[in-house]
Amino acid sequence: VLTDPIVPCGQILALHLSVPSVFFLRGLPCSFDLQATQCPDPPSYVPRTFTDNSDHMTFIQRVENFFLKSSESFLCNFAYLPFERLASDVLHRPVTMKELLSCGSIWLKRMDFVFEYPMPVMPNIIFIGGINC
Repeated sequence: VLTDPIVPCGQILALHLSVPSVFFLRGLPCSFDLQATQCPDPPSYVPRTFTDNSDHMTFIQRVENFFLKSSESFLCNFAYLPFERLASDVLHRPVTMKELLSCGSIWLKRMDFVFEYPMPVMPNIIFIGGINC
């Protein structure tokens, strides 16, 4: 199943049918993509989305980055709660968003490190181009 994980209905269907899933995305809010693939994402190194921080942050910017990362997890868990309930109903077991996305076989990311900050990635993440590939 080729799906966009922003709305994880395709992943729920793939798990229900026991078929592999391929994610096609640029990025996920709250760095669910990094959590699901177990990529390192330290707030002292990787600037959060929608901040104007660079990869050379001051101490205050690093503290701000840490608080933003902490608040992201609370807000995103609330935002994705309906999908977790749907997945639990369809799959007949409790499922979290991280578990749901960690079953993805391949992640095709529309990123280019010319525009993004370099970061460590896992072998199942494949970069397929820039912003408008």
